Amino acid sequence: MRSKLQKLGLIALGICVGVMITLNFSAVAQSDAVGPLPVEELRTFTEVFGRIKSDYVEPVDDKKLISDAISGMVAGLDPHSAYLDKDEFRDTQIMTQGEFGGLGIEVGMEDGLLRVISPIDDTPAARAGIKPGDLIVKLDDVFVSGLKLEDAVKQMRGKPNTKIILTIERKGEAKPLVLTLTRAIIKVQSVKSTLLEPGYAYFRITQFDGPTGEALADAIQTEFKKNQGSMKGVVLDLRNDPGGLLNGAVAVSAAFLPQDSLVVYTKGRTKDAEMRLTTDPVNYLHRTKDDYLRNLPSEIKTVPMVVLVNGGTASASEIVAGALQDHKRAVIMGATTFGKASVQTILPLGDDTAIKLTTARYYTPNGRSIQAKGIIPDIALDDGDSSVASLMIHEGDLTGHLSNDGSEEKAAALATSTGKTFDFTPAARPKNEDENDLKPAPGEVVAKSDYDLSQAIAFLKSRSTLRASSN
Repeated sequence: MRSKLQKLGLIALGICVGVMITLNFSAVAQSDAVGPLPVEELRTFTEVFGRIKSDYVEPVDDKKLISDAISGMVAGLDPHSAYLDKDEFRDTQIMTQGEFGGLGIEVGMEDGLLRVISPIDDTPAARAGIKPGDLIVKLDDVFVSGLKLEDAVKQMRGKPNTKIILTIERKGEAKPLVLTLTRAIIKVQSVKSTLLEPGYAYFRITQFDGPTGEALADAIQTEFKKNQGSMKGVVLDLRNDPGGLLNGAVAVSAAFLPQDSLVVYTKGRTKDAEMRLTTDPVNYLHRTKDDYLRNLPSEIKTVPMVVLVNGGTASASEIVAGALQDHKRAVIMGATTFGKASVQTILPLGDDTAIKLTTARYYTPNGRSIQAKGIIPDIALDDGDSSVASLMIHEGDLTGHLSNDGSEEKAAALATSTGKTFDFTPAARPKNEDENDLKPAPGEVVAKSDYDLSQAIAFLKSRSTLRASSN
């Protein structure tokens, strides 16, 4: 028995050392900060491997053990790093193209349960009434507690037109909510727009995928052509936008900022992780060499602008909000954003798998890291109920989140000026709002009753009045 265990241990040690040496050589090529292999820890690993192989109540496949070990190693780094098996890697590639199967919901793991960060517009999750901050406790008959994030997400995916039952705890509800959702192919319309009234255009970005920049350019052309006379104000709605592709965020920022403006820069341990992305077309053109932003109306760079944000505004959408805020191009209105200021890189492995690894922190043009802090709005809006804010999960609430690197002082300096540089007092949120009026009707872009949007328009009109009176 002991001989067998030693043999298993040696096999495992060979596998593990081979992997570690490969990773070590790869890392040495990128960084001088790599130390020697942790031999004692590798011995412990091989002993555990051997004990499982010899003593576990049922036989376990070697590939599963190694795969689970890799998965645990990567997942233990932070909430956004993960090992992607073949199916997950394929799904990730599909999702970045703006079409994938599932429920259309962005989630994070909190204390062993799934917390909803944001449902995506026009998806089964949004239509079922799932809200940011909801806590998912069961998937069909399986309790979420004990599942890994990637396993829970995998269970929510499935063939189109198949059903799944979500059991949800929501603050203020006496009993858990049991919702039946039908999975669908999620075709995300990342940009929506409308002319709210003469002179005031509205653009909503639901998430950032490959075509987002081009879609926004088309929407801007459309709404400006509809308008009679000069445009007086623009609203960019990034509420509950969970983020997406970095080049999409650069493209959206470039639509509103002057040429060669800094949008975001990153810092990491390798040279590849160091980037400074400006509004130069090379930083956002994805599949085409034609600059789709080149012929936008010149007014789009100067028209008064409000960006709407909330706790579901995350990642790439925070990059846009931070860039427009730092360049004083737009007024940020709403609630403090999610606070995810880290960059994940998909690193393919040789067997059609990959690791999604956090490789850098990103910084706004003025050097702010909003990691675990969020973008603080220039004008904070009344949530109408203090319990609403407590429902929202933020990056800083996630177990094992990446810490801020010490640039809190700049964020704090901004916070002290919140709402004080603008002669504008938002109206109180109406009480007893009708739930049916808070969602856009079929075929509509904006809801009948949208308090945040009404305040954005009121602010833009107040600016227009001041400009007229000063003339």
